[in-house]
Amino acid sequence: MKKNWPILVVDDEDVMCESMAAWLREDGYRVETAPNGQKAIELTTATDYAICFVDLKMPGGMDGIETMMEIHRARPDASVIIITAYATVDTAIQAMKEGAQEYIVKPCNPQEISMLVSRILKLKKLQSENAILRKKLTRQYRHHDIITKNPRMQEILSLTQEVASLRSTVLIRGESGTGKELVARAVHFSGSRADKPFIVVSCAALTETLLESELFGYERGAFTGANGQAKGKFELANGGTIFLDEIGDISPKLQADLLRVLQERRFYRVGGTEEVQVDVRVIAATNKNLPQEVQQGRFREDLYYRLNVIEIRLPALRERREDIPLLAEHFVQRISSELGKEVQGLSPAALKVLMAHDWPGNVRELENVIERAIVTCRNGMLDEPDFSWLQRGGSRENWEIPDVSLGELERRAIVAALERKHGNVKEASAALGIDRSTLYDKLKRYEIAH
Repeated sequence: MKKNWPILVVDDEDVMCESMAAWLREDGYRVETAPNGQKAIELTTATDYAICFVDLKMPGGMDGIETMMEIHRARPDASVIIITAYATVDTAIQAMKEGAQEYIVKPCNPQEISMLVSRILKLKKLQSENAILRKKLTRQYRHHDIITKNPRMQEILSLTQEVASLRSTVLIRGESGTGKELVARAVHFSGSRADKPFIVVSCAALTETLLESELFGYERGAFTGANGQAKGKFELANGGTIFLDEIGDISPKLQADLLRVLQERRFYRVGGTEEVQVDVRVIAATNKNLPQEVQQGRFREDLYYRLNVIEIRLPALRERREDIPLLAEHFVQRISSELGKEVQGLSPAALKVLMAHDWPGNVRELENVIERAIVTCRNGMLDEPDFSWLQRGGSRENWEIPDVSLGELERRAIVAALERKHGNVKEASAALGIDRSTLYDKLKRYEIAH
C-alpha cells in the first residue's frame, strides 16, 4: 500500500475535519485539510490527492457537490467521498451521479474510514501497476499494432525499420491470417512516406475487369456506367504506398499491366490515351508459393522477380506460440470494450487451451475465437468452458456446431460483425473478408437493419 498517496479532508466543522485527519494520520497517511470548497480547489490545483473527503453542506457559496465537480476538473483520477449529516436518497443519488465514489454519513466510524481508504488505495495501486505493465508490454512487444516477443518476428520488425524509407518493392509471404497487412503498414508508417496515403487493394475480391478499373481508374465512356473520369488506387496512392493483397490471384493480363507499372511507374486509365505517372511504393502479399506458381506457369517469372526485391516471410502462429497469451489478452481488452462487455482477461486454464490449439487460421482465427468466447461468456473472466468447442489439436471436424442452418450461422456472423464495427458496413465487410457489395446483398437477403 502506498501510504505516501496524499488525502484531503474538506469540512467547515473544525472538530470533524481535524478528527478525521487525525484518524487517517494514525494509519500512516499524509493528510491535509480545508475549511471550504474554495480552499480545497486551491490545494487540489497544487497537489494530486488520491482521495478527497468532502462535506456536502458547507457555507461560502460552494457546497460539496460543486466542490467535487471542480476537483474532478482539476484531478479526474481523484476519488471523492461525500460526507453528510443529512442523508437522503436524493442527495445520495445526486452525489453518485456527479461522480462521488462513496457516500458516508456522520458521525463517521474511524474503523469504517480506515477500511474504505484501504480498499480504495488497493484498487488504485492495482490500476497503477496494470498501467505500468501495459506500457511496458507496449514498449517491449508492440510495434505499429504488431504484438510479439517472438525472435523471428522481432527480426522482421527490425527489417521493416531498415527498409521503411526505401522505394524498393516488398513481397510479404505467409499463411492467411498471419498479419501481412499489419507488416505492410509497419513498413509504410515507419518511413518517409508515413504522412502520405496507404492504399489497400484486395486482389482476390474482384474480377479481372473490376480490379483493372480499381487499380488504374477509367475514363468517361470506357464501359457502360462510366459516366465520368475516376482515379484508380495507384493514383490515389501517389507519393505513398499501395498494398496489393493476395497478389498471387491476379490474371495474366493484370500481371503484365502491373509489371509495366513497376518498371516504368506509369500506366493508362481504362479507356484512356494519356499516360499517368506516379511515385508509389508497392508492397505485395500472398499466401501462395509464388516460385511454385511460376514453375507451373500461373505467375510471370519476371513479375515475381520485380516483386521479390525485399522478401518477408511471416511465421504461422503455431510457430510463435509465446505470442498467444499476449495476443489473446490484447483481443480480450479490445473486443470486450467494442462489444460493451466487462471481461477482465483469461484464466490459466483458458490460456492452456489456447496454447494447445494449432491455429490453422493463425492470428485472425485467434481473434475470432476470442470474440466468440466473449459473446457467450457469462462471467467476468474467460475460462476453460468458454473454449470447450475448441478441440485440442485444432481439428475443425470436432468443433461443436450449433444446430442451426448454414444461413442462420452466416446471418449471426454478419450481425456480430456489424455490432462490433458499430454499423459501419465497410469495416464489417473487411472483417468478414467479403466485398462491400456482397455484404449489402446479404443484408437485404437476411433483412438485417443497419
